[in-house]
Amino acid sequence: MHFESEFERELFALRQDKLRQIEALGQAKYPNQFAFTHTIPDIRSKWNETASETLEAEKPQVAIAGRILAIRAQGKAGFASLQQEGQRLQIYVRLDAVGEQAFALYKLLDLGDHIGVTGYLFRTRTGELTVHVESLKFLAKAMLTLPEKFHGLSDVEMRYRQRYVDLFTNLDSREVFVKRAKVLKAVRQFFDTRGYLEVETPMMQPIAGGAAARPFKTHHNTLDMDLFLRIAPELYLKRLVVGGLDRVYEINRNFRNEGISTQHNPEFTMLEFYQAYANYKDLMKLTKELIAFVAQEVNGTTKTIFNGVEIDLAVKQWQELTMREAIQVRWDNRFGQPPSAIDFLTSASFADFLGRAVEYWDSSRADLKPIKGALLYNVPDDGEDRLIAAIRNEFLILQGDLNKGLSLGKAIYTVFEDIVEPNLTRPTIIYDYPTVVSPLSKAKPDDPEHVERFEFFIGGFEVGNAFSELNDPVEQHKRFEDQLAERGRGDDEAHQMDEDYVRALSYGLPPTGGEGIGIDRLTMLLTGSKSIRDVILFPLMRSAKNVEQAQ
Repeated sequence: MHFESEFERELFALRQDKLRQIEALGQAKYPNQFAFTHTIPDIRSKWNETASETLEAEKPQVAIAGRILAIRAQGKAGFASLQQEGQRLQIYVRLDAVGEQAFALYKLLDLGDHIGVTGYLFRTRTGELTVHVESLKFLAKAMLTLPEKFHGLSDVEMRYRQRYVDLFTNLDSREVFVKRAKVLKAVRQFFDTRGYLEVETPMMQPIAGGAAARPFKTHHNTLDMDLFLRIAPELYLKRLVVGGLDRVYEINRNFRNEGISTQHNPEFTMLEFYQAYANYKDLMKLTKELIAFVAQEVNGTTKTIFNGVEIDLAVKQWQELTMREAIQVRWDNRFGQPPSAIDFLTSASFADFLGRAVEYWDSSRADLKPIKGALLYNVPDDGEDRLIAAIRNEFLILQGDLNKGLSLGKAIYTVFEDIVEPNLTRPTIIYDYPTVVSPLSKAKPDDPEHVERFEFFIGGFEVGNAFSELNDPVEQHKRFEDQLAERGRGDDEAHQMDEDYVRALSYGLPPTGGEGIGIDRLTMLLTGSKSIRDVILFPLMRSAKNVEQAQ
């Protein structure tokens, strides 16, 4: 067994000795059952407000189990605090009530041990609801000490690595995951009552499709074929709509071989749903209703606090802007003149706009220095030179890329991500995306350069992505070919060709609206969690050995 220190090794040996003493008292070291009559939450719910006189007269009998998180002995009596399901209850142990053997057991107990007790409820002089113990049973020994002062793990990374300790020592952390479960329950309730069918699609796929992302690769030995962990279930769900399942949804695990940040984990949970005979406008309305419903079910209100800001998720609080409108509004509000307007008409005019912006900053801010490789999401938007310099540098790079053949749509999308997205705190729907960044979306009938797609943003990041599904097999095949060309130019996130999916479309996909929503990010918003790792029970971490070597 591995020990992190000599102290741990010595503590483990000491606890083993206590186990032998407990066994000598006639207790099993690791019993397999305890017949409880109530949980601690049951007792709190039923007797928390009951008067001392009533408890004294009725002496309600209970049998409970839990983990010891506080313990003290005072001669021939002692108090301890048991925790179960996130709630605590005090117990009172007296030598003359439990007998010598049971009291000897009590004195061998440590913080973190599990025990079961029977007895009756009463209130102490201070009014605290307590179990007067009549019998005591040992259930399991904590062989390692709990975190200091039992306030939880102070090292954030250790909380992620040792979630099993974090959950019982940090009740706020536990509450996050209780709320996460409520999010999933509310999502299912919302869709089930609207006639959607919950389905399951493959997690191992021969072609990684449905999103622009780098996949994880594996190999099936018997079939001797390479497979990919899914990056999205989209193409399989739309195959089901072709098959006549008009309304489907899946709460699914996806895997993307990409970086880790406060908003990204390589393994994450998505909700995806598809509705036949609907388009992206129908899903805009549905999305607002869904998010407001889930917030109300989880928190009892549509209001939440995220990054210190109150955000109201009620349907009436949402705003809707096209991507171009969003860029223009953000530019006018943040940077002002010049240039007087953003010209989106051609790559050349947009490149000229970017150049004029850089020239303006260079002439008006002589001390402005570009920031090499700046990540705009990590730059505070507080009017400091650092932010302007980062965006100036980004614009300069984009201007050069446009002159080298970068598509106008991709350049506009990049500007949107850099200067608009981090500032969309209020629930906002951004719609009408460039076709070049939306290979699975249906083009607008009057504007083939844009598609019927929207994403919604809350708290400064994207939470969901939706569009009217492209159902023309010829056009879809062409889009896949365009994506293959992008891969040939070095974009390893561009979509691969999926001939079977095109074949499915050839049997007829009805007009369909589809959407994906990040469950982890939604949970972050509803719990006020600043990092995605705070809402994933076991986030992927660099190995502890590699961390030690790096230090």
